[in-house]
Amino acid sequence: MNPKYTNNERVTTALLLAAGTGSRLYPLTQKAPKCLTIVNGVSILERMISNLTLHGFKRLVVVTGYLENHIRDFLGNEIRGMKIDYIFSPLYKTTNNIYSLWMAREVINEPFLLLESDIVFDQSLLGPMLYSDRMAVAKMQTWMNGASVTTDQSQRVKAFLTDNADSFGETKYKTVNIYSISLNSWHGIVKRLNKHILAGKVNGYYETVFAEMIDDGSLFFKAVSFDGKPWYEIDTIEDLTKAEQLFLAGNYTNTKSAILSQVNILDIPVSSALTSTQKTTGIINDAKSL
Repeated sequence: MNPKYTNNERVTTALLLAAGTGSRLYPLTQKAPKCLTIVNGVSILERMISNLTLHGFKRLVVVTGYLENHIRDFLGNEIRGMKIDYIFSPLYKTTNNIYSLWMAREVINEPFLLLESDIVFDQSLLGPMLYSDRMAVAKMQTWMNGASVTTDQSQRVKAFLTDNADSFGETKYKTVNIYSISLNSWHGIVKRLNKHILAGKVNGYYETVFAEMIDDGSLFFKAVSFDGKPWYEIDTIEDLTKAEQLFLAGNYTNTKSAILSQVNILDIPVSSALTSTQKTTGIINDAKSL
């Protein structure tokens, strides 16, 4: 199986994993799920919906669990022309994101964008992720931890690395937990997910499956750089404080009119229609695996 990066399969479906309890954000998550946490007056979920509809997404599938009624009340069955479907995970208290992804195996039969429900990001960053088999990454910095990857000269993801693993001189990139997945890749992922779930590995991470498949050559991702524009993964109160600093109205412009004309693959420049007032500061990130 050879990697192909001429994939023009436009992604218009998104899968949002939002089943977790968000215990590290307590007491903010005592009465609402993590995705409804407010970041400078706007919830994580509302920002995400704005990002998706701006880029023409037609369908959103949400895996729910903890306080799911709040998410259903917020989204309804359709929002801004985007159809909303729900999958309830009754085992949300004792399972992790590998199980949430597995829950979507019979509901999604098209290319899709996989997102975690605790990420805020500049809207223009989503443009290069609209085509299949791409992974959002950022160059690993000293304050980052969690899963990272290395890439080859064509920016194909070579391998996943565990936290603090040695990359033997190769540049390490932090995973941003946003992936675009082709239908062919999804079929292979589902088969591997089935093996893990049937083996009782319900409290692990789907990154384990991705890592295995990349190692054996059955899955390929092109790395897309999220450097240069703000994004943040919010797990704790400290994370929320940093995200609010990053997304202050004074130093973050909501780039609703941004049109990317060239994909931003790692260090390759991006031509864009952003005005100088829409350019933002560098990334602060303390992202962690869920």
